[in-house]
Amino acid sequence: MKLLIVESPAKAKTISKYLDGKYTVKASVGHIRDLPKSNKSAIDIEAGFVPRYEISKGKEKIVSELKSLVKKADEVLLATDPDREGEAIAWHIKEAAGIKNPKRVVFYEITKDAVKEAIEHPRDIDENLRRAQEARRVLDRLVGYDLSGLIWKKVRYGLSAGRVQSPALRIIMEREREIRAFIPEKYWTITADVSAKEGAGEKFTLACSEEPRKEKEAERILEIGNRETWKVKDVAETEAKRSPRAPFITSTLQQSASSRLGFAPSRTMGIAQRLYEAGLITYMRTDSVNMSQVALNQIYSLVEKKFGKEYLTPRAYSKKSKNAQEAHEAIRPTNMLSESGGANDEQQKLYRLIWQRAVSSQMTDAKVMRTKITAVAGEGKTQDLHLSGKSKRTKIIAEIGKGEIPDFYINGSRLKFDGWLAADPMSRGEDVELPKVMVGEILKLLEMRSEGKQTEPPARYSEAGLVKELEKRGIGRPSTYASIIKTLEDRGYVEKINKALCPTDTGDVVSSFLEENFAHYISDSFTAQMEDKLDDIANGKIEYEKTLSDFYKPFSKDVKSKDKIEKINNLGEADPAMKCPICKGSMIIKLSKTGKFLSCAKFPDCSGARKITGEELAGPKETGEDCPECKKGKLVERDGKFGRFISCGNYPKCKFIKKDAELEKQNSTGVSCPACKDGMMTERRGRFGLFYSCSNYPKCKNAIKAKPTGNICKHEKGGGANCGALMMQGTKTIPERCSDKTCPNHNPHKIAKAE
Repeated sequence: MKLLIVESPAKAKTISKYLDGKYTVKASVGHIRDLPKSNKSAIDIEAGFVPRYEISKGKEKIVSELKSLVKKADEVLLATDPDREGEAIAWHIKEAAGIKNPKRVVFYEITKDAVKEAIEHPRDIDENLRRAQEARRVLDRLVGYDLSGLIWKKVRYGLSAGRVQSPALRIIMEREREIRAFIPEKYWTITADVSAKEGAGEKFTLACSEEPRKEKEAERILEIGNRETWKVKDVAETEAKRSPRAPFITSTLQQSASSRLGFAPSRTMGIAQRLYEAGLITYMRTDSVNMSQVALNQIYSLVEKKFGKEYLTPRAYSKKSKNAQEAHEAIRPTNMLSESGGANDEQQKLYRLIWQRAVSSQMTDAKVMRTKITAVAGEGKTQDLHLSGKSKRTKIIAEIGKGEIPDFYINGSRLKFDGWLAADPMSRGEDVELPKVMVGEILKLLEMRSEGKQTEPPARYSEAGLVKELEKRGIGRPSTYASIIKTLEDRGYVEKINKALCPTDTGDVVSSFLEENFAHYISDSFTAQMEDKLDDIANGKIEYEKTLSDFYKPFSKDVKSKDKIEKINNLGEADPAMKCPICKGSMIIKLSKTGKFLSCAKFPDCSGARKITGEELAGPKETGEDCPECKKGKLVERDGKFGRFISCGNYPKCKFIKKDAELEKQNSTGVSCPACKDGMMTERRGRFGLFYSCSNYPKCKNAIKAKPTGNICKHEKGGGANCGALMMQGTKTIPERCSDKTCPNHNPHKIAKAE
């Protein structure tokens, strides 16, 4: 028997189709080993930063199956993903399953030819790549563990820091401070509706080239503009070209999918992973902008056939970063002749985006005619004023006469030749056709307007914007961008509001603490240098142990030196107008699990408190009842993130929470819990929104993410038994699905297709 091991069941299914039964294909279902949670036992620092791995929880059965198959196999091939992470997974499989002489096969697309070619040219596990991944994992664990421990002591229990997440948070906070410090200025925009040919021509709107900061100046321009005769000062037409962009790499795919499709980076990578495993696109974690000659030939043929020879311009692109990793291709469809692919709507959208980018990269420049019309009234100013930062489009300038008021202009553009935009029409933009006018031609003024506005602060980072910024500064690598952002959201350091990443109070405090005490370690330069060193380990240029030792010894010393600093109990003085609701004294700003709040400066002598917005916080109040669980504490009423609740006064030693019978009844779905057979499935709100769990929590921890329908899943599992899990509400296309993610009926549409 010949055995081929991959990470994903979907990948295993696709590869099996190409091997004609010559290999048994088995999936490890991701990582099978990891570091234990305790840092003391996880890494032997004295022995040279040796990690002590253990079988990941829930993977015992898979490891046992792999061991059994390995014993029967004459040949074992490890075909995990072609990057550091994949190399590490292959090594862990080798170690855990006791494989003596495994061969490593690598392919960058899951097609029949690529898989067979890889099998014909196996290699050994690349120890340099594997050690680079191990170095990153150990490094992140050491930094996270030591910094997080200090933050627990000095800021608040339960907070965390990380080698890459903290610099990313710092970038977000830097922008936030710019926004807070920004002082808006009032300005006026002035426009003029005019028409040519003595009023019989097409109407168009001119904009004033200056934006006055004073209303009187705006009124002066309006007064003169309404009084004087308008005429065309200049008509400038220039032909410009728009060149296509390089095929997608990981970062540009995340950015484009965010701006065009509204996909978060983590969602984009998840969809791309499924497209890759289905054999539809090349590997999606890459810095390379190159495509194979086979793919290029397919594109050349497609462009000539679909668009014409004049649309074809073969191009080569250079890598964006000096640290472009591994020998991957750019992200492209495996079959360039196929314009669509994917099992569902979101996969199809992302596939189409990838196809458009790859095809258009080998097409002719688009040609655009840009026009600028300038107009004045009477004599006007003698100099033209050009605004910076505007899009390069046609610009019409109109001159205003006596009184020396600014020129007025309009920009326009029209597409002369679509070129690569024929394959990627969403990049085209709108044509702005301008009327034909001559220099010196009299214009009829129809109406002038002024509008008072305020200057805007710099915008907060979107997910796409942050990915671009991280890439620019050399922080993280393609495989980590999505996880960095997700970690910041999961930790509660940022929240997404209208697509913008907004730092929370907690994120603000944590970032400020790290910037004050560990500025060097969360700086752009240091973080980028560490990424370069990890790349050097991967390339065999430097040693694993020395790299970690050079970093950790001074870092550990710095962390220990900060143990003497005072705990942050005071984040600053509150507004003097905010008085303590009890003693009427001054208040200070503090941090709780739910964010910043105002506390009496005399605490603990006075327990007065307010929300950061000023509303009074009543604080814990005893109900007079004894705790039924610990029998020692008194029940108290507290303010929580989601309102008032009753719990034991000995929290956190006793975590008893009294249920509100009325609220439980109100939130009950009326569906019995199939796990304990006693409780009812009840609507609850948690950190990630609504979910449904058993009313007997924490004794019964059965929970599902969508509202139960009341039906039980009857899908037949192995041995003839039914699944038995609750059915829950789905989508418009899938009204009902099983709540058990391991059950095929969780995705009933796939069952239907398989049948």
